[in-house]
Amino acid sequence: MHVDLNITHFFMAQLSNRLQRLAPSATLAMSQKSSEMKAQGIDVINMSVGEPDFNTPEHIKKAAQQAIDENYSRYSPVPGYPELRQAIANKLEQENHLHYLPSEILVSNGAKQSVCNTVMALVNPGEEVIIPAPYWVSYPQMVKLAGGEPVIVEATFEQNFKMTPEQLEAAITPKTRMLILCSPSNPTGAVYNKEELRALANIILKHEDLFVLADEIYEHINYVGHHESIAQFPGMKERAIIVNGVSKAYAMTGWRIGYIAAPEWIVKGCNKLQGQYTSGPCSVSQKAAEFAYTQSQDCVEQMRQAFERRRDLIVELARQIPGLEVNKPEGAFYLFPKCSSFYGSSVCSRDASASRTINNSTDLAMYLLEEAHVATVGGDAFGDPDCFRMSYATSDENIRKAMQRIGEALAKLKK
Repeated sequence: MHVDLNITHFFMAQLSNRLQRLAPSATLAMSQKSSEMKAQGIDVINMSVGEPDFNTPEHIKKAAQQAIDENYSRYSPVPGYPELRQAIANKLEQENHLHYLPSEILVSNGAKQSVCNTVMALVNPGEEVIIPAPYWVSYPQMVKLAGGEPVIVEATFEQNFKMTPEQLEAAITPKTRMLILCSPSNPTGAVYNKEELRALANIILKHEDLFVLADEIYEHINYVGHHESIAQFPGMKERAIIVNGVSKAYAMTGWRIGYIAAPEWIVKGCNKLQGQYTSGPCSVSQKAAEFAYTQSQDCVEQMRQAFERRRDLIVELARQIPGLEVNKPEGAFYLFPKCSSFYGSSVCSRDASASRTINNSTDLAMYLLEEAHVATVGGDAFGDPDCFRMSYATSDENIRKAMQRIGEALAKLKK
């Protein structure tokens, strides 16, 4: 079907200014392209999406089935069922030694909405939000949606992708409203230890009305010990908004349950916002999440061990590929290798009629998709143009096959 691009551009221009400021999600775009190639019969290994490949554990699914039988089919309270908020409060007390009341917890349609709720509730037009790069692709876009200004701080490969206290202090201005901190990190797998978090907290506490949004969705996918939260330090509970949920730890991405734990006045603000545009999250999903938090956590540890084994495998294989620089992620399920040595390289087409040049990580990701049939995401989308992201939330067999294909494709590039 022919589409008139002039007409398309005309209608796109009619969209609101706030939408004109937003960029589409590079992660979802690459995943969609790989799905289209699969539909054409091409054997694509998708390492672009951050989603556990495990099924939701059986005992959690049975809890959802029971909730359906018990007619949990009506609107839920906007902040979530009291039983679920109490279960989350108990989890925070037992696992993190943080005391929150149910009134200080708001359940939303995934941690993604929890992040956006917080940004929209706290950030005014023109205010600044500090975001260490590499960052999750949606953070700067959410800040823009709120009318705020993302202030990007480069945390490089050489510093293991972690922002220093000196970098944070240097980025703070009278307009700074918030820091967004993700640990364990998407896209790098970096994990801030207790002393690193303490040093950042000391900087935050020096500046009145500066808050930190602590995205802890990968809390349980941690390979270096117990998770540390920046909210644990004296004075920080009043400054921190913890974001978490069931998606990653319990393989429940499609159930769409996330939450914030924060001072009650912030929770009330987010509740007011959520009440106007989504109301409470799915009733059945909430009952499943409640069961996930209150029953055996063996499934969480089993999946964590599998991810750790895969982490070790993909790091070993990636380090064997000439031209890639690889650190060892300490959490999450992403590898973020440095690939800038390939920039300026080119390769001829199979019939030698044309050549393509790799100018940046987006070019490289597209080359790997078309040549190696492995879907990855260029680091440009994450604020680091020297790297690209691979999700190893897939089978050992897929990891081995993907890394072999990537190695063979990269070997064809010549400067």
